[in-house]
This record gives sequence, structure tokens and C-alpha cells, in this order.
Amino acid sequence: MDPTLAGVVGVVVMIVLFMTRMPVPYVMTLVGFVGFSLLVNWSAGLSLLSRSFYETFSSYSLSTIPLFILMGQLAYNSGVSRRLYDTGYRFLGGVRGGLAMATVSACTAFGAVCGSSPATAATMATVAIPEMKRYGYADSLVTGAVASGGGLGMIMPPSVVLIIYGVLTEQSIGELFVSGVLPAILLTVLFILAIAVQCRFNPNLGPKGETFTWGERMKSLAGLSDTLAVFILVIGGMFFGFFTPTEAASVGVLGVLALSLIRRRLTWSAFVTSLYETLRTSCMVLFLVAGAVVFGKFLAVTRIPFNVAGWVAAFDWPGWAILAVIVAIYFIGGCVMDSLALIMLTIPVFYPVVTNLGFDPIWFGVIIVLVTQIGVITPPVGINVYVVYGMCRKIAPEVSLESIFKGTFPFLAAIAVGIMLLFIFPQIILLLPGLMY
Repeated sequence: MDPTLAGVVGVVVMIVLFMTRMPVPYVMTLVGFVGFSLLVNWSAGLSLLSRSFYETFSSYSLSTIPLFILMGQLAYNSGVSRRLYDTGYRFLGGVRGGLAMATVSACTAFGAVCGSSPATAATMATVAIPEMKRYGYADSLVTGAVASGGGLGMIMPPSVVLIIYGVLTEQSIGELFVSGVLPAILLTVLFILAIAVQCRFNPNLGPKGETFTWGERMKSLAGLSDTLAVFILVIGGMFFGFFTPTEAASVGVLGVLALSLIRRRLTWSAFVTSLYETLRTSCMVLFLVAGAVVFGKFLAVTRIPFNVAGWVAAFDWPGWAILAVIVAIYFIGGCVMDSLALIMLTIPVFYPVVTNLGFDPIWFGVIIVLVTQIGVITPPVGINVYVVYGMCRKIAPEVSLESIFKGTFPFLAAIAVGIMLLFIFPQIILLLPGLMY
């Protein structure tokens, strides 16, 4: 069989298997292994399978993933998320939609010690949804703010998706982390504006809550101290070159653990739970990476990435038009596929095209993460929506899945505005990396 035709058949088979709800890592591993073995030989396929899994699970650069996940789990189980939410509530609770604004702000802050979008959404759902429901907030605004705000964990360093992008493209993970700070802040502001606009036209969506004195507000800032200390320790350490991203992750874990023990907020059962959740999540992510490596090798022997790159480069279009097509592909793909899987499947195809067009790889990485962030709150995948829905079944069973998707629409518009601003003003992304390097 012609290698290119075999690649097309493999992609079609993979999509069909995805529709059967078979786990993504299994699908990519199976299709990649069988396709590679048929095109080369079975002995080479078995060698590829064993080597890919061994190298992935023993990779030094990928060890940042379980470390940052552990840092987030320790922070959650020691009550960091609740203190962040309380601080935001005291500053914003007295305005229409203030609790939703506080939720989005807390999601951004918690993303600075978590790095996972679904984990941020699940964490904030347990804290914020009961409070907003207590003050009579509409289901759509309550759940839409949590699901969309959780997506900020994808871009706010330390981001697991940015780590994967850096490993695949051999870009500096520290530089990618720093480049995500200003875009995360920009999106947070746009989300808050989206909430304000909704509540301006329909005040019943988010009634006013309690109003606190400035003394109470300033006192609540102590709740930010843990997060701020860990963020400065991790990102500042990389910024000034004191340690590598992997070392920064281990220092971050030690910092969160030390603060939790000093404040006596981490029980033994919470510590064991943190380890268990870290192990489970890390294995899932690393299995996904290994499966993508196997499938990527299969694509390489089919020559599809090189053919697509040549086909796109042959277009007599300006660079921005070609990039717009690539972004549109990521947007569509993000709606039907997990963001990590999508990035690992497509980066080998589109990264050479983008760099040949002269676009900055750091800027492109942040843009792609933002575009795939849309996929975590859009049907049919919408992983954050399903995470929030699962949490609502325990704490607010009257909330419907439709209302959650409906609540994300204004935030989708805010993300679109943010992406356009980053296209027009790329220095928003490149400013801090420029200072760092």
C-alpha cells in the first residue's frame, strides 16, 4: 500500500475508534503500532512500542509534569483554593456578578500552582458553585464561569500543555511559562468584562452579594500569600536563572508542602490523596504522550506531515492567511478532541510550516494553547463542562448540561477577542520572554 494512503486510512480508523469512546492513548498507540508495523515490519513496530514507552516514562524533561501536578494537588488539599476564593469574594462580591468575577480571578491564581485545566475547574466548582447558588446566581453564569475560568489553567504557568509543546518543539519551557503570564491576565480581564456585560443587561443573572469594608478586604489579602510566594519562587527562579523548569517544579512542591505543614493545613489523609491523584493523572498524561509518539512515528513514515507542509507552503497566500487556516483547524479539532492529544498529533505537521513562514515559535505555542482552550468548553468534547457537570451532580443536581454549555458562550466570545488582540499585538506574549532572554 502507498505510505500516504496508509496514513490517511490510519487517521480515518483513529477517528472512528475515537467515536466508540475508546481511550485516546489506546487508540493512538494501537493505530500507530499497527500502521508502522505494516509499513516497515513487525519487529521494528515492537521495538518502537517498547522504546517509546520507556523513553517517555523515563524522560527527565517530562518529570516536570508529575511534579507540577503534585504541587497543585497539595495546594488544593491544603485549602489554598478556598483562601483564594475568599479574597476575591471580599473585593468583588458587592457588585453584580461579583462572585462569578471572583471565581474567574481565583481560577487564574490557582492555575499558577496547578497547571491543569480540568483540575482547576473541579477544584473551583467545589468551592464556588455552592456560594453562588446561595446568593441566587443563575445556573448558566455559575457553571459557565467555573468551566471557562478553569480553562485559564491551560495558559497560566505552570501549564502542562505548554510543557508538552516545549518538549515536542524543543523550545525553552521556562520561556514558554513566562510568555503565558500576560495572556492569562488579559483573558482574566476579558472574562470579568464578559460577566459585567451580561449582568448589566440582565441583573438577575448575578445579584449583588455582601459588601465588605476596606479593612476586611486588606486583611483577606493574607489568603494570597501562599500562592504568591510559590509563584514567585517557581517562576522567579526560572526567570533569573536560579534553576531549570524541572528543578523549579521540585522546589515548588517543597514550597507548597512546607507552607502547608507550617500552617497545619495538610492532614495525613489529604497528603495520601494528593499522591494518589498525582499518580493517576500523571500516568494518564504520560500514557497519552507515549501514544502520541508512537502515532507520530507512523505519520513520519507515511510522509503525511511533509506532504501537508509542502502543500500548505505551495499556496500563494500571505503568511497570516496560512496561519489563520492552521488556527481554524485547531479550533475545529479542539471541539472534537482532547487538547493534549490534538497538540501532540498536529504539532509535527504544522510546526515546520509555521517556523518556515517566520512566525515566532513561542508566540505560536501560546496562540495554539489559547485556541485549544476553546475546545475544553465547547461540545461535543468540552472536558471542563463535563467535569463541572459531574461536580454539580453532587452539589447542585438541578443544574443541566445544557445550561452549562449555554453559560460558556459569552466566555467563548471573550477568548476570541483575546486571540485577535494577541494577533494584533504579539508583544503581549513576547514581552516577558524578551526581558528574560
